[in-house]
Amino acid sequence: TSPGESAVWGSTLTGGAWLCEHIWQHYLFTHDIDFLKEYYSVLKQATDFFESLLIKEPKKGYWITAPSNSPENAYLLPSKDNKKQVGNTCVAPTMDMQIVRELFSNTMQAATILGVDGDKFSQWTDIIKHTAPNRIGKKGDLNEWLDDWEDADPHHRHVSHLYGLYPYDEITPWDTPKLAKAAEKTLQIRGDGGTGWSRAWKINFWARLQDGDHALILLRQLLRPVSSEITTGQVGGSYANLFCAHPPFQIDGNFGGAAGIAEMLLQSHGKQNVIRFLPALPSHPDWENGVMKGMKARNNFEVSFSWQQHQLQEATITSLVGGKCYLLLPAGKSIYHHSTMLIKASKKAKVVSFDTLKGESYQIQ
Repeated sequence: TSPGESAVWGSTLTGGAWLCEHIWQHYLFTHDIDFLKEYYSVLKQATDFFESLLIKEPKKGYWITAPSNSPENAYLLPSKDNKKQVGNTCVAPTMDMQIVRELFSNTMQAATILGVDGDKFSQWTDIIKHTAPNRIGKKGDLNEWLDDWEDADPHHRHVSHLYGLYPYDEITPWDTPKLAKAAEKTLQIRGDGGTGWSRAWKINFWARLQDGDHALILLRQLLRPVSSEITTGQVGGSYANLFCAHPPFQIDGNFGGAAGIAEMLLQSHGKQNVIRFLPALPSHPDWENGVMKGMKARNNFEVSFSWQQHQLQEATITSLVGGKCYLLLPAGKSIYHHSTMLIKASKKAKVVSFDTLKGESYQIQ
């Protein structure tokens, strides 16, 4: 938890809060109330920590972190003599603000479910609403720092300020189209280079932007064969045993790549955790037809589905805990429970919802 070696990479102020995300996501996928009760204290204590850490930015009154950095990246300070100073340490990097909003939002949702800490909601809501917001820079990209500073390395492999796009979901093409466009511009400026884990993260970014063709470009780069004799540098790719070549090896490239494929085929993030089939399916012939069985969507739904000619053919959604299901229903598809039609087909894709029973399956045809 303490900084190490240098300001370039030796500090990740919100790393602990990032880890807390996994607790909430585990609950979203399982709706295991006992799990949430057991680990709520971790969310609460992390929130308490940041509540005491945040300070008010003097100009606009934002809640901010300070001092901090945007992991491993650097900025150029403006200068009149063209001798621009390179900096790493800053206040309120975009990634910090996104993670803080996510932590406080998740903790408040968990507290609501458990019926605890209602007296904290006012302060938590104030922090969520008044952290330094996502901002679009003069290049049309998403700002990485509180100010629209120039990147020291415009093609840097880290794209930390898109945390709000993935794994967090405060940036989506359907709810925040302008920010999604800025995220896309950011990725275009950064390019497709990077180590294995960087390319894996970019697969997920492009999948969240519903661009399966660009996600496929990164997936192929991630799987590009690399000689086992290469153990240094930032070439990315994969060794013959499919270990991610950082090099020498980092497991997050493998895990991130698998997560990216899942995001290309099924998404269930955002408001109401709407299930979206094939949101980033590549147009390449290799992906024209397929079958997927037993994937998990948030709110504890298990789904299996098939597609032909890049279009969803049929799907089955099994409700493991009951509750309401939200779904982006493709055009021309209806929803059935046994032989009873629940929702009739429409000419256009639309978000629909229906109540489910625990253990029951629902068909999309």
